[in-house]
Amino acid sequence: MSAFLHAEGLCFSYVNDAEDPPVKTEVLHGIDLDINKGEFVAILGHNGSGKSTLAKCFNAINLPESGKVTVDGMDTADAANLLPIRQRVGMVFQNPDNQIVATIVEEDVAFALENMGVPPAEIRRRVDEALKTVDMYEYRMHAPHKLSGGQKQRVAIAGIIAMQPDCILLDEPTAMLDPKGRAEVMKTIKMLNRDQGVTIVLITHYMEEAAQADRIVVIDEGEIVLDNVPKKVFSQVSTMKNLGLDVPQVTELIWELKQEGYDLSTEIITEDECVEALAKLLG
Repeated sequence: MSAFLHAEGLCFSYVNDAEDPPVKTEVLHGIDLDINKGEFVAILGHNGSGKSTLAKCFNAINLPESGKVTVDGMDTADAANLLPIRQRVGMVFQNPDNQIVATIVEEDVAFALENMGVPPAEIRRRVDEALKTVDMYEYRMHAPHKLSGGQKQRVAIAGIIAMQPDCILLDEPTAMLDPKGRAEVMKTIKMLNRDQGVTIVLITHYMEEAAQADRIVVIDEGEIVLDNVPKKVFSQVSTMKNLGLDVPQVTELIWELKQEGYDLSTEIITEDECVEALAKLLG
């Protein structure tokens, strides 16, 4: 079975035409990556590593300089595939205020559907269903600017859900939220993946969020350096620190204790696992 998202030898550069001569900055260098339908993949990397650029390649916002990117078998470089790709792959950005375009919540969720020419009765059904999915139905007649950050982000996600995509790319969707808002958004993301089979690609700086994914891909200087399940990635504490990245706090605690000679597993990534391991250690 071919991967739903496929990158092969992907190279991408940004060109600054304002300079004379134009300045070219290479960002991605020969990326090979497959993401299967229904997976929940977290992408990690320090600022400027290329993770957001990669996500935009899977939504055909960025087109390969060389190499190939396909979505459900469709080549992103073929202009005829642009609309079907965008219908299959939705994207949620860091700042929900940049995605909200209407003055009423339900009108905002309906905006893309109206542009797609979806019949009114079907728009009504999809909007209601999407808002219920993210637990925002009771706010459907509210003004978006009066909502909390977490609520705004859930409205932005509802707008994508209403388009019924197979995959949602989320570019640091919780970066501007407080802990409560982050928890709300992560609950929604996991529910979409677990209950509706939506493929999730999450870019995040929060290691506890990445630990909830099925798989973690770490990018550094435009290349993939780690690709494995969370336990295997986060057990490489020294490697992660050398890449300028953190690990979950409980993983670092266990790592520090192990450095002091305590016999503990390096694959502990949740608080419950940590409590169990320490209780066993203390006898």
